[in-house]
Amino acid sequence: MQELVTEVTCLMFVWVNMSESVAKKRSGSSGLSAISRETIENLTELDDLERVYQQLCDEEIPFSSPDLPHVFTNVSLRPNLQLIEGDASQLSGMITFTCSLAENVSSKVRQLDLAKNRLYQAIQRADDILDLKFCTDGVQTALWNEDYEQAAAHVHRYLSLDQSVIELSRQGGESSAVDASLALLQEAEQRLKTLVKERLDQAITAGDLAQVERFFKIFPLLGLHDEGLARFAQYLCTQVASKAEENLLLALGGDLGERRAGLMFADTLTLLLEGIARIIETHQPIVETYYGPGRLYTLIRHLQVECDRQAEKIVDKFIQQRDYHNKFQIVQNSMIRSMSTEKIEPRELDPVLLEVTVMNSRAELYLRFLRRRISADFEVGDATAPKSTMQEHQQGLEKLLKHCLLSRNMQELIGYYIPMEEYYMRETVNKAVAMDTYEKGQLTSSMVDDSFYIVKKCISRALSSSSIDCLCAMINHATSVLETDFREVLYNKLRQGFPATTLQDIQRGVSSAVSLMHSSLQQGKFNTLGIESAEDAKASFLNDCAKLFSQGFGSGEQAQAKIDSCLSDLVSTSSKFKDLLQEGLTELNSTAIKPQVKPWISNFLSVSHNIEEEEFNEYEANDPWVQQFIVNLEQLMAEFKAGLSPVIYDTLTGLMTSLISLELEKTVFKCTFSRLGGLQFDKELRSLVAYLTTVTTWTIRDKFARLTQMGTILNLERVTEILDYWGPNSGPLTWRLTPAEVRQVLALRIDFRSEDIKRLRL
Repeated sequence: MQELVTEVTCLMFVWVNMSESVAKKRSGSSGLSAISRETIENLTELDDLERVYQQLCDEEIPFSSPDLPHVFTNVSLRPNLQLIEGDASQLSGMITFTCSLAENVSSKVRQLDLAKNRLYQAIQRADDILDLKFCTDGVQTALWNEDYEQAAAHVHRYLSLDQSVIELSRQGGESSAVDASLALLQEAEQRLKTLVKERLDQAITAGDLAQVERFFKIFPLLGLHDEGLARFAQYLCTQVASKAEENLLLALGGDLGERRAGLMFADTLTLLLEGIARIIETHQPIVETYYGPGRLYTLIRHLQVECDRQAEKIVDKFIQQRDYHNKFQIVQNSMIRSMSTEKIEPRELDPVLLEVTVMNSRAELYLRFLRRRISADFEVGDATAPKSTMQEHQQGLEKLLKHCLLSRNMQELIGYYIPMEEYYMRETVNKAVAMDTYEKGQLTSSMVDDSFYIVKKCISRALSSSSIDCLCAMINHATSVLETDFREVLYNKLRQGFPATTLQDIQRGVSSAVSLMHSSLQQGKFNTLGIESAEDAKASFLNDCAKLFSQGFGSGEQAQAKIDSCLSDLVSTSSKFKDLLQEGLTELNSTAIKPQVKPWISNFLSVSHNIEEEEFNEYEANDPWVQQFIVNLEQLMAEFKAGLSPVIYDTLTGLMTSLISLELEKTVFKCTFSRLGGLQFDKELRSLVAYLTTVTTWTIRDKFARLTQMGTILNLERVTEILDYWGPNSGPLTWRLTPAEVRQVLALRIDFRSEDIKRLRL
C-alpha cells in the first residue's frame, strides 16, 4: 500500500511539473499550481491523495500539441506507468481476498457463539435440574428435622428457578422425575406455609418474642411478605395494647396531688407514642434485612391502627376526666352571649390548656418521626422504581399521617383549645385591668406587666403545641386583644385628662397613663428574674421562640409564610400604640407643662432689652431672666424624670423644647431691643440652648434655628448688614425666616429706621 502511495505521488509530481511548464510557456512567468510540491510531499493517506488529485483535475491546464514536447523535456521524473497499473491491480486482488477471508471467519465465529450459548443453556438446565433434585431431597430432610429455616431456603431456591427451563425439562426424557420433584416441592411448600403460620400464631399467643422473630424471618422466603408483616404487627400490637392499658390504669388510679397529676393524660399518651417509636426503631433492621427496603410502611400501617385505638381511649378519658367538652360549651356561650350568667374562671382552664398543647406536641413529634423513617425507607426501596410508584408511595404516606385517627383526635382537641385559649386571654387581661394597682417608685402600674405577660404566655403555649394553625390563630387573637381591649383602656385613661393641681398630681397622671403606654410598647418585664435588662429578657424570649419553631414546624416555606403574615399584623399593632403614646405625651405637654412654662417665658417681657452699657453690665453680673428660667425648668423636669422611663422622659423633653422655642419666639416679637439688648438676648438664648442640650438626646438646635437667626439679626450694627447674610451671601446658612419676618425682627431694634428697613431688597 505504501509503495502504491509513493508511486501515485510521483505521478502527481509529473502532473504539477507539466502544469507549471505550460504556465511558464504561456505567461512567461514563474506561476505555480495551487497545489504546491511541499503539499504533495506531505501526503501519506490515500484519501488525501484522491482529494488533491481531484483538485489538480479541476485546475488542469489545456495543453496544445506544440507545447507537449517542451513540457516532457522539462519533466525530471518519469515513472513507469505500466508498473503502477500492475501494482494497483495486485493490490485490488489482495483486498478482495482479505474481504472474503473475513466473511468466512465471521461466519465461523457466529456459529461458535451460538454453540456456546446453547452449551450455557444446557449447563443451566442441568444445574436447575440438579437444584430441583437437591431442593426436593433437602426440604424433606429439613422438615423431618424441623429445621424450618433450611426448609424455607430450599423452597425459596425452588421458587427462584427459571420456570421455562423446568418446563423444557418436563418435555424431555426426564419428565417423570421432574414432575415427581415438582409435586414433592409444591406439597412441601404448602405444608411449610401452614406450619410456619401455625407456629407463629402459637408464639404470638405465648408471647414468645424469640420464636415470633424466628418464624417472622421465614415468611419472606416463602413469598409471604405482606402476611408475615401483618402477623408480626399483630404480635407487636398486642404488646402495645397491653402496655398502653396498664399505663392508663396507673394514671387513672394515681394520686391527684402528685407533681405530674395535671399532665397525666399527656404523659400517658407520650408513653404510648414513645413505645411504638421504640418498637419501630428496634425492628426496622430486621424488616430491612429479611423483607427488603420499602416494606417498613406496611408494618407501620398495621401498628398505627393500634396506636389510633389506644390514643383514642386516652383522649376519651381526658375529655371525660377534665370535663373538656363542658368547659368548651361554657366558654362558647360566654363569648357568644357576653351577659351569660354561667361563666368559668380562667384559672380553671389553665392546666387543661397546657395539657392539650403537650399532647398535641407529642403527637406531632411522633408523626414527624414516622415521616422520617418511612420516607428514608421509600427512598432506598424506590431507587430504581418509576416515578408513578414513588408518587403512589408518597400519597400513601401523606394519607397515613394526615388521616389517621390520632391526627384527627388532636385536630379536634386543638379546635376546642383555640376558643378556650382566647377566652382565657381576654378574661385574664380584663381581670388584670380591673385589679390594676400602682406602687410608689414603680414606673408602671400592675396591669401592664400582667396583661403582656398573659399575652406572651398564651402565644408561647400555642407555640409549644407544634400546630402552625393553632399558633397563627392565637397570634391573631392576641393582636385583636391588644388593638381593641387593651388599647381602649389606655385611650379612656387619656380621655380623662391629666390632673395638674400639683406636681404630685402630675406625676401620678404620668405614671398611670403615659408610662403605662410606653411599657405596653416594651411588652412589660415578663418575669425578668435573673436577667439584667429588658433587652436581655426579649432576646431570651425570642431565642426560646426560635428553638420551639425549629423543633415544632421545621423550615417549610408555607409554615414560615403563615407565621410572617400573622406577625406582620402584630407588628402593625405597635404603630397604633406609638400613635396613642404620642397623643398622650402631647396632651401631657399641653396640660401639665405648658401652663407652667408659659408664665416663665412671659417674664421675659418684664426684663427690658432696650438697655445701655450700664444695664448690660448689671445683667451680666445678675442675670434677670434666663438663669431663673433654667432653674424652674430643672425643678419641673426633675419631677417628671422620677416618674418616667428614660425614653418617655426624653420624648417629653423634646416636646417641651418645641413648646419653649415657639412661646419664646412669640414673646420676642412683643419686645424692643437696643444694640446691647440684642447682644443680651443672644447670650440668653445660647445659655438656654446649652442647658436643653444636656437634658435630652434630641437635636434641639434645629428647633431653635429661627430664634438663633432672630438673635443674629438683633445683633446687627446697621440695617444693610443683613445683606451680608441674606441670599447668595448666606453660604451654608438656610434661613428659616421669611423676608417679611426678617423686616419684622429688624423693626424690633429701636435704632433702625423704618425707611432703611423698607428699602431692603430681600
